[in-house]
Amino acid sequence: MKLTVQIQLLPDAKQAKALHATVERFNEACNWIAAECFARKEANQFNVRKFAYKEVRERFGLSSQMAQLAIKAVCDAYKRDKSIKPKFRTHAAIIYDQRTMSFKGPDRVSLLTLAGRELIPYVMGKYQAEQFTHVKGQADLVLRHDGKWFLLVTVDVPDAAPIPTTNFMGVDFGVVNLATTEDGDKLSGEKIDATRRHYGQRRKVLGRAAGAKRRAGRRPKNIRRATKRTKAKEARFRKHENHCIAKQIVATAKGTGRGIGLEDLEGIRDRVSARGGEQRNRLSGWAFFQLRTFVEYKAALAGVPVVAVDPRNTSRTCPECGHCEKANRKSQSEFECRACGHRSHADLVGARIIGSRARASVTAPKHAGPVPA
Repeated sequence: MKLTVQIQLLPDAKQAKALHATVERFNEACNWIAAECFARKEANQFNVRKFAYKEVRERFGLSSQMAQLAIKAVCDAYKRDKSIKPKFRTHAAIIYDQRTMSFKGPDRVSLLTLAGRELIPYVMGKYQAEQFTHVKGQADLVLRHDGKWFLLVTVDVPDAAPIPTTNFMGVDFGVVNLATTEDGDKLSGEKIDATRRHYGQRRKVLGRAAGAKRRAGRRPKNIRRATKRTKAKEARFRKHENHCIAKQIVATAKGTGRGIGLEDLEGIRDRVSARGGEQRNRLSGWAFFQLRTFVEYKAALAGVPVVAVDPRNTSRTCPECGHCEKANRKSQSEFECRACGHRSHADLVGARIIGSRARASVTAPKHAGPVPA
C-alpha cells in the first residue's frame, strides 16, 4: 500500500531562498509548457519532450531531470481535462525523485536547487518515522502559506496478514454522530460541528471586511490570505479528528478479532436530504470520503478486513424482526419498529444492520453455475 508521509524541512535563510527560487522557476517552466501543449493539443510526454525539453533547459535554467519532471507534471495535468489549459501557481508543489533528492542519514535530505545541491535538516513524528523505512523514492516539495516547508514522501508499506474472520462490526456514518458502532460506541461530531461554526463565522466576518475594502477601492489581499489560513486550519482539524475516529474503529475491530462493515457511501450527498441552511452546512462540511478512506487504509495496515454494503434502509430496518418501514424511523435519533415494538437509537440500529449485511456477504454461498446434465 502506498502512503504519503509528511516531514517538515528546517532550511536556513540561504537554503530557503534557494528553495523559493527553484519552486518559482519550476512552476514558471510548467506554465510555459502548458501553453505549448494546449496550443498543440499534445499530452504525450515523449512528443512534448521533442519540442519542450531543450527550450525549458535553456530558457529557465532547469537541470535535465527537473526539465523532465516539469514536462511530466504538465502532461499529467493536461490529460485530466484537455478542454482547459493547466495553470500552475507561483508556489505550487513541485516533484522530486531519486535523481533530484536523496536522504543523508536520519535527519538530513539533499535536494537539487537552481543553486546546486542543498543539505537540509528535517524533523518528523513517531508515526512518520515508523513508516519511513519504506521510502519509494518520490516526493512533493510544498511551501505552506505560513512559510513552512514540507516534503510529502511516498512510502510503500506492506499490508498486514488479514485476520481470518466471518464476524464483522457494523459502523454507521452520520452527521450528528460521525460514527456509531454496533457495540454502542458513539463517536460524536459535536466538536467538529462547533469548529465548523467557529470558522464559518470567521469567514463571514472576513467576507464583510473584504467587501468594505473593495467598495473603498482598495485590494483585500491580506483578507484573502486570512481566509485561506482559516480554511486550511479547519481542514487540518477535520483531518485530525477523522484520523482519531478511524484509528479507534480499527483498534476496536482488531482487538475483538472482527472485520469492519461500512456503508457504500457513493453518491450519498445526492441521496441524503437536509432541511434548512444549518443542516445543509453540516452535511456539506462532513468529509464522508476522507473518513472512510482513513478507516480502509488503517484497516489494511492492521490486517482487518473491510466490507462495504448497500446502505439503503439500514436505519429503517428492525434488527430484531427484520421489518422495514419508513415510519420505523420516528426522528433523526429515534427508532421504533411498527411490527415488534423494538426501540433503540437510529444510528445503533443502522450499525447493527450494516454488521449483519457484512456478515451475510462473506458467508453467503458462492454461485457454482449450472449443474451439468
